[in-house]
This record gives sequence, structure tokens and C-alpha cells, in this order.
Amino acid sequence: MNNNYYAILMAGGVGSRFWPVSTTDFPKQFHDMLGSGETLIQKTFSRLSKLVPVENIFILTNERYNGLVLEQLPMVKQVQVLLEPAMRNTAPCILYASLKIQKQNPNAVMVVAPSDHWIEDEVAFADNLAHCFDYCQKENALMTLGIQPTFPNTGFGYIEFDESDTNPIKKVKQFREKPDYETAKKFLEAGNFLWNGGIFIWSVKSISTAFQQFQPQMHALFQQGMENYNTSNEKQFIEDHYAKAENISIDYAVMEKAQNVYVLPATFDWNDLGTWGSLHEKLDKDDQNNAVVNATVILENASNNIIRSNAKKLVVIDGLDDYIIVDNENVLMIYPKNKEQDIKKITAKANEL
Repeated sequence: MNNNYYAILMAGGVGSRFWPVSTTDFPKQFHDMLGSGETLIQKTFSRLSKLVPVENIFILTNERYNGLVLEQLPMVKQVQVLLEPAMRNTAPCILYASLKIQKQNPNAVMVVAPSDHWIEDEVAFADNLAHCFDYCQKENALMTLGIQPTFPNTGFGYIEFDESDTNPIKKVKQFREKPDYETAKKFLEAGNFLWNGGIFIWSVKSISTAFQQFQPQMHALFQQGMENYNTSNEKQFIEDHYAKAENISIDYAVMEKAQNVYVLPATFDWNDLGTWGSLHEKLDKDDQNNAVVNATVILENASNNIIRSNAKKLVVIDGLDDYIIVDNENVLMIYPKNKEQDIKKITAKANEL
């Protein structure tokens, strides 16, 4: 296994569209959303450890989830859990992790990956990732794995690559914001657009240089801590300085500004598991297209539903079509699947009660 390979698991999100299972205290990455026997973060860690040494995998998360990370990933040491003392989006935490790794190994190449995505073909994922690592070891490149679009999705950003590029790794022309439906259809028809899955690969030298160029103030802020990283003083430095960083995503901070951005179209199936509907797509279903997690069910005149119960509870449903039915501790939610984007608003209302 290559000791220059590193990984950063992004595990600080709340996953509010999966309420009431995913909560601020116990977000979706720490749940077994698929009923597979492993939580999402456990599956992601396992997938990355096939290529990256276990000791080189770091978990970026909020301070409140430190205990959950160590409980679910017992092979991880505390020094591998990087805690954000404040919510500042993805750019500051990625820069912090990159500089920490750079101090440890100046020759490192790293992947930044969400901890809560679903990837079935792990062999293809490892092959794609190895291809990107190899490229980034040789070139000054900021890379991403682009997901082949299967329908005109309006919930993802898109990556437009140079259609004349015949190489497996394509030069990125530009990142596109989440489109409306008609624009998404045009993207699919054009053939040179990929979904932005938020998986990034680069050398620590390349990403540090990019931050220095496009986010000099942020780079200077975290560069001050170089003598503290990987020592007992690191935690105090981060607590004192982290909140001063701008609240900005890695896409806006660096990727949309840089000219040395490349994409490898992924050859694996992928789902961001962002909503109950996307989870429904990936679960086994009965003849009426109902997906069931944990619960024992009696279904009459019911179709296209996703039903989840925390216990082996008997759930009886008659006459519901295309609904999300979730029984979780002190919350029972019965909600139309076609309104799932509004669950975030419902979560906010519930928190006010």
C-alpha cells in the first residue's frame, strides 16, 4: 500500500433532509441508512482503506461528533479526528487538513470524500481513485471524480469538460450551478457534463499553492499554525484561529477559480443519498415498489413508499402511494415523497416546538 496516499472523510454535516432519523445530535453518516449492517461512515472508511493506509485516513467533523467517530471507527486514533470548533463550510477544513498532512508528508496526494455517499462497485471506485492519485503525483492538477448523469437532475451542480478532449482525464471548462429542468436536459443532451459528486483529489503541494493564490488571507491564517500541526499545540491553535476563517465552500474558494482543474468520469454507480427518495432508489423493493427498512409490514393498496422503523415494529398501511413513512423514537412522519425537499423546513419547525 502506498504510504503517500491520504484521505479526508468529510463527516460534519447534519443531513437534515433525512429527519427524523438524521438529527443534529446524530446525523445520517452515523446511521445504517441502507439496512446493510454498517453505517455510512463505516462503509466509506472501509472503501477508502482498500487503497489508503488506515493510519493515513483522517476524519473531519464537528466537535460534537468526536465520540461517535471513535465509537464507530475503533481502528482510528484520536489524532486522526480533526475537529472543527466552528461551522465554516468546506474550504477552511480542507485547507487545515491539507497543511497538516503536508507537514507530515510533503509528497502526499490526498482524496477528499463525503462520508455519507453510496457506491456499490468498490473495485471500480478504487481503480478510478488510483488513476487520479497517479495523475496528481505527476502533474500540478486539482482533480475531481465526475459522476455520469443518468437523468436531468436539478439537485446537483454539474461539471462541464472540454468535449474535444479524447484523454480519459478531461480538462474542466467550468463548474455549473444547480440548473432548472430544461437546462439539465440540455446538459445531458450535450454529453460533456457530469454531476459534481464532491470527491476531490490533489497533491498537498498543488492544493496549498491554489489556496495561496486564490485565498491568500485564509492560507496565511492556517499557515501560521505549521509549527503546531501534529504536536500537542495543534488543538489550541485551531480553537483560537479556526473561527476567523471565511465561511466558504471549496468549490467557490478554489475549484471555480483555478485553471488546472481536471475530471475523470467515474465508472462506478453513485448516489449521494441526499433525500429519502434517493434512498428509496437504492433499497430492495416489493412488487408494488415499496422499500422497507427494519420494519415488519402489512401493506394493502400501497405502492412506491419507503417505510422505516427503528425497531422490528409491525407497520400496517392501506391506501398510501408515494409516501415517506418513518417511525423514529418520539417522531412519526408520514410525508409525500414529492415534497421531500420541504422536510428541511419541517425540521426547523419541529425544533421550535
